[in-house]
Amino acid sequence: MAKQKHIYFFGPKGAEGAAGMKNLLGGKGANLAEMCNLKVPVPAGFTITTETCVQFFDQGRRWPQGLDAELAKNLARLEKEMGKRFGDPSNPLLLSVRSGARASMPGMMDTVLNLGLNDESLKGLAAKSGNEWFAWDSYRRFITMFSDVVLGVERQNFEQAIEREKQRIGVISDAELPLDALKALVEQFKKIVREHTKTPFPQNPREQLRMAVNAVFNSWHNKRAIEYRRLYHIPASWGTAVNVQAMVFGNMGAESGTGVAFTRDPGTGERRFFAEFLFNAQGEDVVAGIRTPLGIEEMGARLPKVKAELDRIWQRLEKHYRDMLDLEFTVESGALWMLQARVGKRTAEAAVRIAVEMSREGLITKDEAVMRVYPESLDQLLHDTIDPAAELTVLTRGLPASPGAGVGKVVFTAEETIELAASGEKLILVRQETSPEDIGGMNAAQGILTATGGMTSHAAVVARGMGKCCVAGAEQIKISERNQLFTVGSVAVHKGDWITLDGSTGRVILGKAPLVKPKLSEHFKTLMGWADKARRLRVRTNADTPNDAKTARDFGAEGIGLCRTEHMFFEGDRIISVREMILAKTDEDRAKALAKLLPMQRQDFVGIFEAMEGLPVTVRLLDPPLHEFLPKSEGDYEVLAKDLGVLVTELKAQAQSLHEFNPMLGHRGCRLGMTFPAIYEMQTRAIFEAACHLLKKGVVVKPEVMIPLVAHQEEMRRSRELVVRVAEDVMKQEGLRVVYTVGSMIELPRAAIVADKIAEHADFFSYGTNDLTQTTFGLSRDDAGRFLPHYTQTGILDTDPFVSIDREGVGELIKLGVARGRGIKPGLKVGICGEHGGEPRSVEFCHETGFDYVSCSPYRIPIARLAAAQAAITAPAAIKPAKTKKARPAKRRVKKPAPSKAAKRRKR
Repeated sequence: MAKQKHIYFFGPKGAEGAAGMKNLLGGKGANLAEMCNLKVPVPAGFTITTETCVQFFDQGRRWPQGLDAELAKNLARLEKEMGKRFGDPSNPLLLSVRSGARASMPGMMDTVLNLGLNDESLKGLAAKSGNEWFAWDSYRRFITMFSDVVLGVERQNFEQAIEREKQRIGVISDAELPLDALKALVEQFKKIVREHTKTPFPQNPREQLRMAVNAVFNSWHNKRAIEYRRLYHIPASWGTAVNVQAMVFGNMGAESGTGVAFTRDPGTGERRFFAEFLFNAQGEDVVAGIRTPLGIEEMGARLPKVKAELDRIWQRLEKHYRDMLDLEFTVESGALWMLQARVGKRTAEAAVRIAVEMSREGLITKDEAVMRVYPESLDQLLHDTIDPAAELTVLTRGLPASPGAGVGKVVFTAEETIELAASGEKLILVRQETSPEDIGGMNAAQGILTATGGMTSHAAVVARGMGKCCVAGAEQIKISERNQLFTVGSVAVHKGDWITLDGSTGRVILGKAPLVKPKLSEHFKTLMGWADKARRLRVRTNADTPNDAKTARDFGAEGIGLCRTEHMFFEGDRIISVREMILAKTDEDRAKALAKLLPMQRQDFVGIFEAMEGLPVTVRLLDPPLHEFLPKSEGDYEVLAKDLGVLVTELKAQAQSLHEFNPMLGHRGCRLGMTFPAIYEMQTRAIFEAACHLLKKGVVVKPEVMIPLVAHQEEMRRSRELVVRVAEDVMKQEGLRVVYTVGSMIELPRAAIVADKIAEHADFFSYGTNDLTQTTFGLSRDDAGRFLPHYTQTGILDTDPFVSIDREGVGELIKLGVARGRGIKPGLKVGICGEHGGEPRSVEFCHETGFDYVSCSPYRIPIARLAAAQAAITAPAAIKPAKTKKARPAKRRVKKPAPSKAAKRRKR
């Protein structure tokens, strides 16, 4: 058996790895190796593999056998490559130790710079560089970072000491601190470490390296990394690589510095080089937002040769990788070094534009363009923006770090944001600058405002990835966390005050600004056109009103997959008639109440059918238990009692008789149709009277009647007979024929198991995955929030089954139902109408299982369209979809009246 290789070397002469090895080397390590193979200037180093990290945890946080020896061997090779020795007091080699998972997780794990410095090598660094200030600045940085990351001493302790020293001397930036101040700070820092750890700061470089590698491994399971993986569905089993690299120094003086760049604008996608730079600084200063950086043009003015070389390199790398890249670089005494190249985080707007334009430039194909945009990110494009006609009180401006608008109450900590957002509060998180620990609060907030930092700071990068609006580097705001307020000049904004952020312009606005809906770009329309050509699955919407139906159609809906009739019952005064129907003592009284509801329901369907002209509309007959419609307050009981001419006590007694201990599994769905058939008869009559009314006007109507909560084939048979009988009666009265189908929801395990028997009486199946998940797991979605988060956080479940279909359990029932249903009726149409219909991984499952369509809420339709296209490109259907046949009684056809003017226009 071949000996496992734990470490891969890279350097100017080439690398042992390559870009295609990111699963083993992580994204950072694989791309460092690739740049070396391309002869791009990269400091030499080596990568400890992700497999080694996994073994580290499997073995109780101990190094696997052979790692020590490989580390020593590669360290010696690195010393030879750089012409320096690690720990040498006269010519020291210093290292950076960085994380690097296979998926980009910016700022979530740990980094240590300047490793190898101690009291002795400090002198050698000063002598070798001829720059004592630089050496002491590097040492104070190293103590701060190593203590924070490895020793667990909070960075704030060191930052406060620096602030006190700057105030004492009267300077603003760290770069202005004199040499004596740096020396004093180093001594203070050592004292802080001893006070907190009860031991001196480690002086042995090899011990420092081992501790740093362990710290990076351990950071894979820190709180912020776990939260990030949860948000972006990254498996905990992947582990992180560790990149050990020779240091190059951006803090060596006026011709040195550090920068972060994007090969295209990460906010808009515009084809322009987008970069920020700090002179006399190290990389952490830009990314952490400690100082507000300069534009790349200023670097070019002072270092034109470096800028020219940087331009050549980024253009070559973008063409090589065929994607927008996020680059990190350092300039040491006029020499350019590339430290990172990875696919850049971007807003949805930018992702769409970059994908379309790169395809037009010939860099990628149309299918690749479709695959470049994460479906969930399209939600960002549907965010509101500030009404341009509104009168606004602009407090200040910062950098437009992530587009969109956010309105909320001011809070100053991530913890408070999470707590208040859980109770429904809309919040804006205000920070001096964010850190990776703030990720939970950033996710819960409507927007993020920072006083420092640039367009490539942590706040900006993470907000863009989340689709949150962000204003960064608003330097006029002065934050006082102690007093729970920030000020802009003489204006004070307290915790709980409302503000609005405009992430597209950088404006910070006092109060609640009015918002407007977004308009989708031509790039978006182009990409979605390509997606529609690639996908096989149709995409419908869940809509209960004409307005919802119109919105969905604008987003590309191809019909309605779920129209919930019960929602209509709560409209206006009709709830009174519904309650009269429920509490009626005789069939005659119930018929009178239903007669009042009939014209209301009919008008509902007229509006929805009209909005969806020419497209199928699946109407679910009444599903919830009747008690949900009963009065909740004493006042409602009194009104109803007066209308019915009965006593309140009598009504309450009747209502009590309808009480159920477990209504989710009680008298609901088709069980209502069995025991109170008049309800389903009224709804069916309303559907077909509405259809006939519109047919007379030339409007094409395609109703599909769906029976809910079917568990037994006899329920489906009788329900179908009822629908057909009423439909035939209406069509006979109207002298018209309507093309329609009758189908079943499959939302109970028994229904999936006996799907072949149910299919004998159904023209289509629609999976109600919300209830199917509840009844398969034996839990209530409403109550599961008390423990499901624990299940996902601790790894009992990989994903909340109400968010993404549980393939092992619920998914197997779905597959069984599809196979058995189509075994009896090959032309059986199959769809999904639960919330899963708009979730990308669930859409992929539906594609693989051979579904005909998915249905989701209107604002999820673009997401489902793109997810369906990506599924078709990457995962050919395992089960072929049905070749749709005209099902009973849809075979009945008649000559239709002339189409309406609206229909003619739509056709054109």
